Amino acid sequence: MLVPVCLINIAVSVFGHSAVFPLSPFFLRQKLSALGSYAWHRPRCLIGGHEPIGPLVARAEARHRLPCGLLGAVVRVESDGRVHLISSAGAMGPAQLEPGTARALGVSDPFDPAESLDGAARYLHAQLRAFHDTRLAAAAYNAGPGAIVGHAVPHNGQTEIYVGRVMHALALERRARCYSARRP
Repeated sequence: MLVPVCLINIAVSVFGHSAVFPLSPFFLRQKLSALGSYAWHRPRCLIGGHEPIGPLVARAEARHRLPCGLLGAVVRVESDGRVHLISSAGAMGPAQLEPGTARALGVSDPFDPAESLDGAARYLHAQLRAFHDTRLAAAAYNAGPGAIVGHAVPHNGQTEIYVGRVMHALALERRARCYSARRP
């Protein structure tokens, strides 16, 4: 019984470049789904490669009318732009979409940066429309929209830290990309 669990976790650790405890019984279905998506994606990207993340982020932000730097901040916090990352919970790609979220967004290849970022931008846009607040949109991206009660970031030991990191990354993204683009 422990051998399949160990193999799944070790595969996520090796192929997904993530620290995973080998005996972890958590998120096995999501991890297995992520590994399947990775196996389907990897041969194609070995041949064609990937576009740089920066321009893809900027295009997705513009296409989905997100505040400049928001998607870039989320990607920086989620994966630091690493395309082939698989988390210990089975989230995939640069936007760290969970398998169910990727399916719901119509993202067939979460490791394809353009497709992943487009899905993440649509999801963020929906959260901004629902909550009308950048902090709450980031919290909903992390914990799910159902975790937002009233107008407060959930205090679950993780989401409030995540939101702080996104807001810090947003300030950096805006300084690097958004404000400098407007200067004459």
